Amino acid sequence: MTRYLLAVQYDESAPETDEERREQMARTARVTAEMQAAVPWVFVGGLLPSHATTVVRPAGGTTTMTDGPFAETKEQLGGFWVIECDDLDQALAWAGKCVLACGSPIEVRPFEDAQWT
Repeated sequence: MTRYLLAVQYDESAPETDEERREQMARTARVTAEMQAAVPWVFVGGLLPSHATTVVRPAGGTTTMTDGPFAETKEQLGGFWVIECDDLDQALAWAGKCVLACGSPIEVRPFEDAQWT
């Protein structure tokens, strides 16, 4: 089985009401529960808005830190699932359910198949 990251691309510039947010969270909770029952689910996490981000970068043998994301874009990483699937088609099917639940694009990316020692 391969692990896949299903990354929610959240548009922070599109305002939503508290009620819309609650409904979206309820839908994603149902998809997560379905994943857990089907066994491909590994981990899920929602993230604070991008203004809570600190980026650490290498800089000539030292590091620099800046507030906020590096890229100027409307879409930011809003949350994610990590799932285990037999193949990409199965991961894409789960991504389709996630898209409908959260109303945001989902980036599907496989993890490297590497042995970490």
